[in-house]
Amino acid sequence: MSLPDREKTELSRLLRRVALAGLVGSLALVSACTVRPLYSSAPLSTGSTANAEMASIAIKPVRTRYAQQVRNNLIFGFGRGAGEPASPLYSLDLGVTEAVESSALVQVGTDEDEPTAGSVTLTAGYTLTDARTGAVIAVGKRAITSSFDKPRQEFASYRAQIDAENRAARELAEALQLSIAQDLARHGKAAG
Repeated sequence: MSLPDREKTELSRLLRRVALAGLVGSLALVSACTVRPLYSSAPLSTGSTANAEMASIAIKPVRTRYAQQVRNNLIFGFGRGAGEPASPLYSLDLGVTEAVESSALVQVGTDEDEPTAGSVTLTAGYTLTDARTGAVIAVGKRAITSSFDKPRQEFASYRAQIDAENRAARELAEALQLSIAQDLARHGKAAG
């Protein structure tokens, strides 16, 4: 059984109208979006770019080896390899803590209960302030965990932990850099 020709054409017209209405609605929805890349060269409302703002952040000194690794990676990332700014617009107070845990007990052919895997968790809390006024712009916290094998040799186990700390510090610096860039973008919109 088939529909008469007249009913087929009315049905196809209705389907075309629904498809056209859906297309128009989709275009209206997409045109309402205002997405811009975080690290674009387009100016923030303060007149400078996100990269310039990031390059003008001074990071206060830290005390531990792993915190220094995070700080060094942040300085490199903020300045794109140029080092610390001569006249910073912002100051970053960074606090990094470490937690080392034994993750697994897998012994093959031995009765010893020594851990064979571990994890290092680095947690960083930060406060970003305006260097001129001292006003707090953003406060945040990020954490990264890195796993490592714990061989029986003491030095090899220690070195594996240090390598895990370095990996975690590098990844934590990247997470902090993204978070701080977002904070600066929000601050730029609020200032404008």
